[in-house]
Amino acid sequence: MTTQGTPRIAFLGCGSMNESILGGLLAAGLDPERVTATVRRAERAAELRQRHGVTAFATTDDDAANTTAVQDADIVILGVKPAGTVALAREIGPSLKPAAVVLSVAAAVSIAMIEAVLPDGQPVIRSMPNTPSRVGRGVLSISAGTAAGPEQMAQARDLLAAAGMVVEIPEDQVDALSAVSGSGPAYAFYLAEAMAAAGVALGLDAGLAALIARETVAGAGFMLAEDGADAAALRRAVTSPNGTTQSAIETFDERGLPGIVADGARAATERAAEITRELTLPAG
Repeated sequence: MTTQGTPRIAFLGCGSMNESILGGLLAAGLDPERVTATVRRAERAAELRQRHGVTAFATTDDDAANTTAVQDADIVILGVKPAGTVALAREIGPSLKPAAVVLSVAAAVSIAMIEAVLPDGQPVIRSMPNTPSRVGRGVLSISAGTAAGPEQMAQARDLLAAAGMVVEIPEDQVDALSAVSGSGPAYAFYLAEAMAAAGVALGLDAGLAALIARETVAGAGFMLAEDGADAAALRRAVTSPNGTTQSAIETFDERGLPGIVADGARAATERAAEITRELTLPAG
């Protein structure tokens, strides 16, 4: 938050993703007194207060919890489920400060859908995080709305950097990014499952196969995370000519694995667009 001072932040909805961002900010030195969170259940609000020392309200106890939380906020993070995001934006609109940045992390909810229910000129930024954000190794995109300029984008970048690497993209690339980074962790987990199953088929104990597959995928991920790492170069370094790894890679290529991954990512992109259309359709 170095470029913009210390803003007041409201987390509307604080599930695991938003809590990971909150935890990263607090670990980086944000004063918990600058944070207000709203959640549905009183038990969850109490948990957030005890764990992080922030102000937290339950909407089931206080109908005005969301509007109260945003009145003094400089950044408002919409962290509820996609189906409820537009309604939440409509609810808080009249209570927002004109310069408050509204940051949505809801999948499939476009900037235009949120801007349509907020006051004219309200800065809106859309972000797409992924699950490794929970351990500070996420990929989080930011896309600017019509009233979000460089200053607001810098605020969002500083805020989300607590959860991982932040990349700025135009909104029309969000679905493509989500197909790689949003769904991508599941691809890696799926690979680990397949590797473990292959180990069992080759005679390994199931527990051992799961352990070595998990640790191998995790270790490879750490190598990829090093500065300047290149996936193709790392693969070639492990693939000795006429060796065992080359035999495996050639089999993957013969079976069309790169095309399968591309088709899967394309299917994820198409489904994201479908969900956006479904959310845009009027009820009834």
